[in-house]
This record gives sequence, structure tokens and C-alpha cells, in this order.
Amino acid sequence: METDIRFTHSALVEKCKTGHSSSQYELYGLYVDAMYNVGMRMLGNKEDAEDIVQDSFVAAFKNLDGFSYESTFGAWLKRIVINKSINYLKKKEIPVVPIAAHEFHLKDDTEVETAAVDIKKVKEGINKLPAGYRQIINLYLIEGYDHVEIGEVLGISTSTSKSQYHRAKKKLVQIIETL
Repeated sequence: METDIRFTHSALVEKCKTGHSSSQYELYGLYVDAMYNVGMRMLGNKEDAEDIVQDSFVAAFKNLDGFSYESTFGAWLKRIVINKSINYLKKKEIPVVPIAAHEFHLKDDTEVETAAVDIKKVKEGINKLPAGYRQIINLYLIEGYDHVEIGEVLGISTSTSKSQYHRAKKKLVQIIETL
């Protein structure tokens, strides 16, 4: 019999909904590392990532009644972490700057073959990107958001998201080539 992945840890989630603190701690233990990694990719700073993860768990536990198993608990929590990270970056005023329409004609000749590039260099290159570029790369490549979703989350147009992604990718290739 096949089980629906959306109901992973459902017994634990239901206990948490009733305020069972040891279940909250157990659920926290299951997801804290993964959510910290999301926070680090988004914010690039250990202390900020830790704060956002803690705030996200608090918000999740306060709003568990709103969790209706339309996705897994992990996916729901990840969305909270990403949204809180983006809001934090907006407060710090790290802008995603729109570019002129004539700059949309970017060539894809800078594609890097995955097998030829050391993953460590890619991670190092992403960390060296300017904050706005790093945010777009993380949302698109790492978190799997499409450009429409990125536009909605960041409050930018879909075309700005696409152009920023292409510019970030081009810059990432340049950084990797120097490593």
C-alpha cells in the first residue's frame, strides 16, 4: 500500500496542534538542520539564519491550525523560512535591481557543464555573488522556484527575475573561472 508523503509526521503534527511541547521539540529536531541550510543559502550569515529559523518555527507552531496537509510539513515550513528570509533581506534593503529591456538579449554560451565543475567551486562562487544575484540563484536553482514565483515573492516582474537570473548566472561563471 502506497502512503501519501504529505502525511509524513502527521501524528507528530497533530500532537503539536494540541500544544504537546515534547512533540514540538521532536518535530523541531527533525527539521531544524534542513531549515538552517535554507536560511544560510538565503542569508549567507550564520547568526541571521539561526534567528530566521527560530522565528520560523515559532510562527509555524503558532499557526499549525492553518496547516492542512496540502503539502508536507517540511515544504510548508520551508516556505515560511524562505518568506521570512526574503522579508528580512527586504528590511536590510538589499535590492534586486531591474535592468533595461535592451539588456535582455543575453546569450547562453556561458553554460557550464555540470560534470566539469567542482561543486565546491560552485558553492564558493555563489557565496561570492552580490546579495541580489545570490538570492535569485538560490531561489531558482537551489529552492526550485520558477520565475513567476520569484517575481511574486520578491515583488518584481517575471522578466526582471529572468534577466537577473541570467546576469547572476553569467557572473557566477566568471567567478568560477577565477577560482
